Amino acid sequence: MEKRNLTCIVCPMGCALTVELEEGKVLSVSGNTCPRGEKYAQEECTHPTRVLTSTIRVADGVLPVVPVKTAAPIPKELLFEAMAALRELTVPAPVAIGDVICPDLCGTGIALLATSSVEKKEPDA
Repeated sequence: MEKRNLTCIVCPMGCALTVELEEGKVLSVSGNTCPRGEKYAQEECTHPTRVLTSTIRVADGVLPVVPVKTAAPIPKELLFEAMAALRELTVPAPVAIGDVICPDLCGTGIALLATSSVEKKEPDA
């Protein structure tokens, strides 16, 4: 039997969790003060996911980049692949908060969204 110690990140309490696993299956979770901690521990040990936040280049914008995040968590093992894909992206200005930058990031079915707005540069007179 394998034991993993985690710190729950679901709420500010930061419960110290102990997870017992056997052959990749969660047998028990202890240390959590709420059911969300148990769910977090199970997911973290069997299929960890993360919300990806980063920036994308903006062409002709008043700012050079726009902040973005995934609409939902993506599998943790895809983070480096997703970041490589983001490095290749450039969006034209203007960009509005909530704009879908990429509808299906790395085949996950999860969209990449703008989390701020960037206006278009005024042409030089």
